[in-house]
Amino acid sequence: VKRVIDVVGSAASLLALSPVLIGTALAIKLTSPGPIFFSQRRSGLHGRVFTMYKFRSMYREADRRLAELQAHNEQEGPVFKMKADPRITPVGQFLRRSSVDEIPQIINVLRGEMSIVGPRPPLPVEVARYQPWHRRRLDVKPGITCLWQIAGRSQIGFDEWMRLDMQYLRTRGLRTDLTIFLKTLPAVMARRGAY
Repeated sequence: VKRVIDVVGSAASLLALSPVLIGTALAIKLTSPGPIFFSQRRSGLHGRVFTMYKFRSMYREADRRLAELQAHNEQEGPVFKMKADPRITPVGQFLRRSSVDEIPQIINVLRGEMSIVGPRPPLPVEVARYQPWHRRRLDVKPGITCLWQIAGRSQIGFDEWMRLDMQYLRTRGLRTDLTIFLKTLPAVMARRGAY
């Protein structure tokens, strides 16, 4: 049932959001050189690596600058979060705060690599630094939205983020997914921890 909801919901979303997709693609292309989409290897169900898609929100060669910015990391644990990241383009700042950059992940849902609701897919280098209990979040398919996103995103510490994912694992079901989905739009509009 969850897979049927994912396919129908993501297909309907692609149609409904097509004007947003076109407008975003034009804004990215006209304001900074580089591709419209950003693809990155992420760890999915049981740690299987897949290619996740986003609208590009950073300047080209942003990954090469990550090492020089590590001292400015504002998140604990193996993830990197920086509120005033200089690698982000002006258009990219809006895309991130509004979560529009996440829309292309609908393609990953259609392909069966992600779900609409589930823990956010981590980078393989982050998974390599996980404690054993962190790895349990890989027992379910990753999602576009989750408890972490509706609870404050980057304002939440890493261990608390992982605990929210463990809570999802314990309580997951159609009712839980619907509750998270319905709370996502207000959370996106509030923009708490979105950067």
